[in-house]
Amino acid sequence: MRGSGNVFRDLGHKNADVEQFKAILAAEIIKTLNREGLSVRKAQGRTGIAAADFSRIRNADLGRFTVDRLISIINRLGSRKAVKVKVRRAETVEHAGMQ
Repeated sequence: MRGSGNVFRDLGHKNADVEQFKAILAAEIIKTLNREGLSVRKAQGRTGIAAADFSRIRNADLGRFTVDRLISIINRLGSRKAVKVKVRRAETVEHAGMQ
């Protein structure tokens, strides 16, 4: 069986699309921290966002974060990301996962 392209959907999570989007945003934050050699403390100093939040993001503990908050963190790190949303009918998504 082929996956749907969304691991959270494949695992049966209720808000799979939101969880996937949050994971993508968190990965972008982690890439920025790594690229710029920022520890969580340095990231806190630059953005004013708690070091503990950056630690949560690094550990993929995203339950406390909204999509808006993650985008805000990306912006405060000085990055900009383009987001493309593709909307499909739910039955098309379910059917695609069963192929």
